[in-house]
Amino acid sequence: MEQKKYVIGVDFGTDSVRSLIIDTADGTEIATAVHYYERWKNGDYCDPGTNQFRQHPSDYVEGLEEVITQCLFKATPDIASNIAGISVDTTGSTPCAVDKTGTPLALNAKFKDNPNGMFILWKDHTAVKEAEEINHKAHHWGGVDYTKYSGGVYSSEWFWAKILHTLRHDQVIGEAAFSWIEHCDWIPALLTGCDDILKVKRSRCAAGHKAMWHAHFPGLPAEDFLISLDPLLGGLRERLYEDTYTSDEPAGYISPYWAKRLGLQENVVIGVGAFDAHMGAVGGGITPYVLSKVMGTSTCDMLIAPAADIGDKLVKGICGQVDGSIIPGMIGMEAGQSGFGDIYAWFKQILLWPLTQILQNGNITLDLIKKEFIKKVDERIIPELSSQARKLPIDGIGIVALDWMNGRRTPFANQLLKGAITNLNLGSDAPGIFKALVEATAFGAKKINDCFEEQGIEIKEIIALGGIPKKSDYIMEVVADVCNKKIKVTKSEQACALGAGMFAAAAAGIYKTVEQAQEAMESGFEMEYIPNKKNVSAYAQLYKEYSVLGDFVEKQVSRGVKNE
Repeated sequence: MEQKKYVIGVDFGTDSVRSLIIDTADGTEIATAVHYYERWKNGDYCDPGTNQFRQHPSDYVEGLEEVITQCLFKATPDIASNIAGISVDTTGSTPCAVDKTGTPLALNAKFKDNPNGMFILWKDHTAVKEAEEINHKAHHWGGVDYTKYSGGVYSSEWFWAKILHTLRHDQVIGEAAFSWIEHCDWIPALLTGCDDILKVKRSRCAAGHKAMWHAHFPGLPAEDFLISLDPLLGGLRERLYEDTYTSDEPAGYISPYWAKRLGLQENVVIGVGAFDAHMGAVGGGITPYVLSKVMGTSTCDMLIAPAADIGDKLVKGICGQVDGSIIPGMIGMEAGQSGFGDIYAWFKQILLWPLTQILQNGNITLDLIKKEFIKKVDERIIPELSSQARKLPIDGIGIVALDWMNGRRTPFANQLLKGAITNLNLGSDAPGIFKALVEATAFGAKKINDCFEEQGIEIKEIIALGGIPKKSDYIMEVVADVCNKKIKVTKSEQACALGAGMFAAAAAGIYKTVEQAQEAMESGFEMEYIPNKKNVSAYAQLYKEYSVLGDFVEKQVSRGVKNE
């Protein structure tokens, strides 16, 4: 009998990293483990008031080791010797300043507590000003518009804006940084022992969607464009990269150091990395013209189409269209919402605030009882709000909200935008406000669908993965009704890690293509949400109210920016 082969998919999320050992023959999930970033959990190096969110590379290294060794510990002894490949996905754009060896500056004792030497998380919006400058320059400098394959709008969440902001605000880091690297590129480089930043295989996914890389330019934006943007960027382009690689390709073999540290053989192939939503789309079962939605703290929406169908079409307002960023040979298109589950969490914390503040003071002997009570209330708030919100009528005279608490990613990224809640009166209650917030996130999802469909990109149906589709029937029902699309929920609890495993199987040569790996290893779907025709009609009217409110708020924000 031929020896079974296994792969490990590693998924670096916003709060945690998790890994999954998968049987390549049929996708059976053998073992999984999760590690929550200690420094991040403590709020270290973050300042929500200024939209600064940084993660220390040590959180990633510690988590990587723990989840893989824990998975192997849970599995049978023979599995470790039959691991064929490892691939990783990460959040993005999450870049970091590095030295010539590719080592993040925060791993140098001199910079260990400097947030600017750490990974700048996707949700960090400190570079809003720089993003606006990039857009203005790209559209008016008289040369190539380097945003044209990025939906025509560059975001503060992305690579160049974050680099420029850091160089302007931290001269010491700017002088120490030889180059910069995305999180999804650094982990494979770490595992393969690559100690030359110029030899790191860079992800097509990250480069195309976040760094304005495109083969037609060719490569990254030209040096004269970057210098005209700011002389601080001069010379950086040649210290970055020219070539990019799709994630079915190997980055190399695991280094002897990491093989020993993890308890693996030295013939394990490490695949080129990619972003979580892109690999998650593959793990979730994406096919052409089926929209994949990773629904968690934010949403990341993925769509693929044959290159021949897209041709020279430039889809405006999205987060890029990149050949091979999701499945090699297909054009991968990305969109998303900057806030989704985060909005529900925000409202929950508002409701919890009096309770936690009042109970903080008192008899120490009651502390354990207090903590348990608060925990139980915390767990019950969203389910109870959902239960009551479902009973409320859908009408155009109720509360209307905007889902821009963390800015807007798609359509047409604008991180300066703010959320809003309107039509409040003395009869407004918590379920009514929660209902409006859920509807706002669903309307934001519909805006993305409209952005694609109004430009001739068909959406046949939606597949959903992530935490929210597993936890909330009410939210999923509203999204299905608002979007008027059938939504299928992926069965796997770890679709992103499963997708990474599929890429690992392709990189290791077990399957010739990612599609073959996907067909053999996919988990299938566990449920479907079918639009309720009566609700579809009612939400269509409410959607108009949402759109009017959005236009008004956007004009007010734009007027305020011009007056500054």
